[in-house]
Amino acid sequence: MPRDTEAIERDIENARNQLAQTLDVLAVRTNPKRLVESTKQGVLAKLNEPAVRAALIGAGAIVGLLVVRKLFR
Repeated sequence: MPRDTEAIERDIENARNQLAQTLDVLAVRTNPKRLVESTKQGVLAKLNEPAVRAALIGAGAIVGLLVVRKLFR
C-alpha cells in the first residue's frame, strides 16, 4: 500500500530538521577560534605535566650546552 503524501512530507521535513541540526553542530565544532582555543588548552595542560616539563628542561639544557660548545670551538 503506497504511503500518503502527508506522511512523505513529514518524513522529508524531519530529515531536513535533522540535517540542519547536524550542520549546526558541525559549524560549532569546526569554528577556527574554538579549535585554536581547544588546542591551546590541550598544549598548556600537557606542558604542565611534571614529566613533560622535566623532559623539556633537559632538552633545553642539552641544546644550550651544544650551542655554548659550538661557540667556544
